[in-house]
Order: sequence, then structure tokens, then C-alpha cells
Amino acid sequence: MFESTALSFLWPRLLWLLLAVPLAVLLYGGIVWRRRVARPVARLEAATAAGTGRAQRVLVPLLWLAGITLMLLAVARPQATVTLPSRVETVILALDMSGSMKATDIAPSRMAAARDAAKAFVENQPRNVRIGVVGLAAAAAVVQSPTTNREDLLKSIERLEPQRGTALGSGLVIALDTALPAARIDVDGFINPRRDRTPAPRLQADKPPEDAVAIAPGENTSAAIVLLSDGQSNVGPDPQKAAELAAKYGVRIYTVGMGTPEGVVVKVDGWSMRTRLDEDALQKIASTTRGEYFRAPNAGELTKIYRTLGAKLAFEKQRPTEVTAVFAGAGALFAALAGLLSLLWFNRIL
Repeated sequence: MFESTALSFLWPRLLWLLLAVPLAVLLYGGIVWRRRVARPVARLEAATAAGTGRAQRVLVPLLWLAGITLMLLAVARPQATVTLPSRVETVILALDMSGSMKATDIAPSRMAAARDAAKAFVENQPRNVRIGVVGLAAAAAVVQSPTTNREDLLKSIERLEPQRGTALGSGLVIALDTALPAARIDVDGFINPRRDRTPAPRLQADKPPEDAVAIAPGENTSAAIVLLSDGQSNVGPDPQKAAELAAKYGVRIYTVGMGTPEGVVVKVDGWSMRTRLDEDALQKIASTTRGEYFRAPNAGELTKIYRTLGAKLAFEKQRPTEVTAVFAGAGALFAALAGLLSLLWFNRIL
């Protein structure tokens, strides 16, 4: 499917050839005028075209004009943004397990609603998509390595329980490493940076950074991360830094906000705290990686969001694709149709 707003041209300077279109109109007008002046010919045409209507006489030149215009546009090599089935092979679910997920502003609780929606998401994904689960607390960890075994995934999600602390940055970089194991990301160096050592080089796929071709944010369609959280992080590295690292690898992060901006009071280990939804943080993470942010005000909406995410993971916007052949083919088709109708109706090509 093409987006008309995304149409552009590789050779825009050749668009000056479109000046031939008004010239063709003038030329055709001159031909019609000369035929009307030549009375003998005009009478002959009247006899052969007595059964043709005005619409037929107008349709043929319009088809010729459309064909010429499209073929001239093809010379300038048009390109358009095309929406095609993506090649997403691995999806990592990063689920917030912090104490704030006990909040009940989403009934029966944020954690319960998140588990139910995550399981629905897993069950609705194509069987060939590998899904992994990363739990986010004070210490983020891989709960389930990417697999196509839906039973193992559902069991791993069911085991998730609220814990102390929230390390969104750690969880995101672990999710990124889990999604791209061949990238050999220095996870330990990112989470626990040490001033007395030189960080290990972060390799991009199978190429060293100095030889690798840069990947724009969102261009890696083989993997994606879905983060479900209230956006609050109190330990570990900055989540935005993790998002920037994911953007360098072209991996999109789709964020789902749990809770309400006004928040609720939650008791954790004898302490009472008000936990709020930090939409700004989640929106920034998503926009940095060319992902998308969703807000889940209730359990029902959360399920709808996961269904929408499934569709977004199935179709991705690709880079502009050259459609010269489409324009040239359509132009030739219009021209051939105009010639055929002209022969049938008027016994001439033009």
C-alpha cells in the first residue's frame, strides 16, 4: 500500500519534461481544429463516427494524456513509502515487577492486569515468532529466553511477582542483548561502568563499529522490545541511555504505560509511597527508538493495546521504494487503452 504523502523523485530535475503535457494538449487541439476546417474530411468523419457520443470523443484524448503524464513521471524515477509485512522474528517482553505494580489503579492490580495481557499477547502472535520475557526489578533478569514454545512462555509470565526496586535501564539493555545475541553487547559494562577499565567495544551484529554500516533508529525489523511499566526507575543506569543504545542497533521499543498520572498510595515492606505513571519517560524511550507509546488506563484497554501491538509488529513502514515500473506500466496501459478505443470508435489511433 502506498502513502501518497510520501511520494518523491530520485531525479526531480527531469520533471521539467512535464511541460510536454500542455504542449501535447495544444498539438491535439490543433489537429482537431484542422480536421474541422477540412470539410471533406469532416463529413467523412461524421459518417463514420455518427454513433459515437461526446463522452467517447473526450475519453480517448484524456486516456492519452494520462498515459503520457505517467510515463513522463516515470522518467524522474518516483519512489514511495510502502507498507509491507515485516520480518520481525524476535519480540522481547520487558515487564516491570517493581513494588509499584501492586497498585490497584488498574483492577485488580497493575501486575495482574499486566500478566493477563502479556499472556494474551503471546497467544495471539504467529507461531514462528520467538518471544522472550525479561523481568524488571532492582536486578533485571531474563525470565524466559526467546522461544516459540507458548506453554513455557505462559508459565514464565505466571511466575512474575512484584519485587523491590526498579531498574528500567538495566532491563532494557538486557532485553536488547537477548533480542540481538550476535551483537555481543557489553551488558555488564553498561550496567556497572568502572572508571579504571576500558569498556569492551560494542559490536554491531558481525561487524566491528569502524567497518559497520550505520543503522538508523527503527530500521532493524528482525527484533522489537515491548516495555510494560509505570515509567519510574530508581536504581541502575539511565533508561534513556538504554533507549539510545537500542536506537543505534535499529531496534524499536514499544512502551505501555501502566497506571494513572495522579497515582495511588502503595504499601511496600511497611513503607507507604505514592506511585504515579511517568508518561514523559515512556514517551521519550519510544520516540528515541522510533517506537510508539500506549497508555493503559484499565485492564480492558491494556488487552486492546496488545492486540494493536501485534498488528504493528506484523507491518512496518519500510524505507522509500522506487516505483518507476508502476508508473511506466500504468502509463503504457492507458496509452494502449486509448489507442484501442480510438480504433474501435473512430477507425484511427488519434
